[in-house]
Amino acid sequence: MVKAVKFMIGLVAAILLFLVVSDYIRDYRNAYEDELTSTYSAPGEEVQVEIPKDSSVKEVAKILHENGLIRFEKAFVNRLQDSEYRGRLQAGTFTLRKGMNTLEMMEIMSKEDEDSKVVKQLVIPEGYTIDMIGAKCQEEGICSKSDFIKAVKSITKEDFEYLADVPSGANVRYKLEGYLFPATYDITKNTKPIDIVNMMLNAFDLYYTDELKSIALERGYNSFQVLTVASMIEREAKIDEERPKIASVIYNRLEENTQLQIDSTILYPMTEGMYDKPNLMEGELDYSSPYNTYVSSGLPVGPICNPGLACIKAALQPADTNYMYYHIIDEEKGEHIFTETLEEHEETLLDDNQSDDEE
Repeated sequence: MVKAVKFMIGLVAAILLFLVVSDYIRDYRNAYEDELTSTYSAPGEEVQVEIPKDSSVKEVAKILHENGLIRFEKAFVNRLQDSEYRGRLQAGTFTLRKGMNTLEMMEIMSKEDEDSKVVKQLVIPEGYTIDMIGAKCQEEGICSKSDFIKAVKSITKEDFEYLADVPSGANVRYKLEGYLFPATYDITKNTKPIDIVNMMLNAFDLYYTDELKSIALERGYNSFQVLTVASMIEREAKIDEERPKIASVIYNRLEENTQLQIDSTILYPMTEGMYDKPNLMEGELDYSSPYNTYVSSGLPVGPICNPGLACIKAALQPADTNYMYYHIIDEEKGEHIFTETLEEHEETLLDDNQSDDEE
């Protein structure tokens, strides 16, 4: 009798458990289906969510779930895949509401944020200086040159680790000269001068890889010294294959403790970074400046422009030559002739002058 009672109690408990589980499963399915298909919208608390750039659909669903906006991440993903909003979700900050159906949320998150919309692209060529970048920003209506320069000067060594390579008290025009990586940058309605500077510094950090840092370390150079060499190559070379050769001349002359005598190191300070003067006059070679490599031996006090990756690599991997001199033989192409001795250099200069006279 006792066994029978226990059996009946167990049976009733099992039935009740089955009914509870069945109700739970039914409610779960109904809730899932409701979130998958419902177009009903109820009042509810507003919630601000931030969707990072390049977020996957699953990552978006997880963010909505964590903010209490949806219950079933899979339902959101499935509904999105079958909706008109597939592939249209945007990054940004959105204000949603608990009680919204998921289609309403998708519609809001598919609208491109006007403030984050790219309104133009800022193209910075290799060899531009900070002054030239500021002038270009002003010409294109992005910001004033003075505001750009202020942003440049506001950056400190603590903001970017590699800026510790800039010598303390260096008598340079700008401590960031050389580090503003030339590239194409997206400009939005809300882009500020400091944002542009940070984008350029982040780009340098990206392209100046650990491999390049290791090569620099082998040469005994830090990033500031590498950029100083690369900036001279950038201003001197127009032809790809000449960059490593010009680098070799620079290093050969440094090794021999011979003045570099690079015209650009005078034009940079003389034109206040604008390079709007094509050539030097004979009496200008002794121009007073710590950049002037006709007056001082060794490297100039700092970079004279912002070099591109090709010139940075040339500075780190120069050609193996004995060249000590070069001079231009074709202004239009930017072609140079390279020589090892002063006699050869003077002879080729004389030949070129005679050719010009004959023409």
